[in-house]
Amino acid sequence: MSAGERTGDSRRGDTRRGEGRGGTPRRYAPARRAATRTGQYAALLGYLVFLAFPFLWLLSTAFKPPRELGSMHPTWIPEAPTLENFRQAFAQQPLSAAAANSLLAAAVSALLAILLATPMAYALARFRNRLSRAATGWVVISQAFPLVLVIIPLFLILKGLHLVDSRIGLIMVYVVWSLPFALWMLTGYVRAVPRELEEAAAVDGAGRFRTLVSVTAPLLAPGIVATALFAFITAWNEFFFALVLLKSPEKQTLPVVLTHFLGAEGVADLGPLAAAALLATLPSLLLFAVIQRRITGGMLAGAVKN
Repeated sequence: MSAGERTGDSRRGDTRRGEGRGGTPRRYAPARRAATRTGQYAALLGYLVFLAFPFLWLLSTAFKPPRELGSMHPTWIPEAPTLENFRQAFAQQPLSAAAANSLLAAAVSALLAILLATPMAYALARFRNRLSRAATGWVVISQAFPLVLVIIPLFLILKGLHLVDSRIGLIMVYVVWSLPFALWMLTGYVRAVPRELEEAAAVDGAGRFRTLVSVTAPLLAPGIVATALFAFITAWNEFFFALVLLKSPEKQTLPVVLTHFLGAEGVADLGPLAAAALLATLPSLLLFAVIQRRITGGMLAGAVKN
């Protein structure tokens, strides 16, 4: 082999060593990955700004005096922030009683939905047959029904049970409405728990109930917390059922009371409305901030038998 041929082979070898998969030079791969990651972060930042804009504007409006609310040149930061909107909001409407009604309905309905959905989800996930698949399909399909289609049958049923204009009736409706979604979510969490853990517990002599309590339930804790959070927020923010089923002012929930800040001609009392809406939004945000570690921390705990 001549010296020229050896030189050419050496150059081709250097070129191959400098190329990655698909013939892409390796020195360009880090730059491409950095550009992709930068684009992902930019898209995420844009999405966060899109989500945060209504809340930031609501926060700004809640502290603006009437003069700034009617200004033709609105600003993000109030020039003369005030708490007068909050005082007027509590003076005009019974926000404390409405918040207590919403808290009661949301907390009780979320708890009942979890208590009912957890064993049902375990049965659907572990005992898979035609009946369980049909039940899962019906759960998914039921979420496609709009509220308008079910409100009249629900109203007639509650009227026959003498539960119209009743907190108990509203809680029952919230449980029924959130149960399919809770069941669908928990079924996925149960399927993610390895069967081998339950089989290992059975080999060690644990019965079915002991296995569920000591092995499966702790592993489902993040899923149960996440499902309960979504059920709570859904009931806390729900408006249509509460508007139709509750007539007594002392039983109305917070979303319904917020509509009372609209005048007879549809003109909103913007300052007190923004203050009340901000107070109605904070519980969901604070609750999510407190338990978000439980939601994202779905780590297996306890002993695992190989």
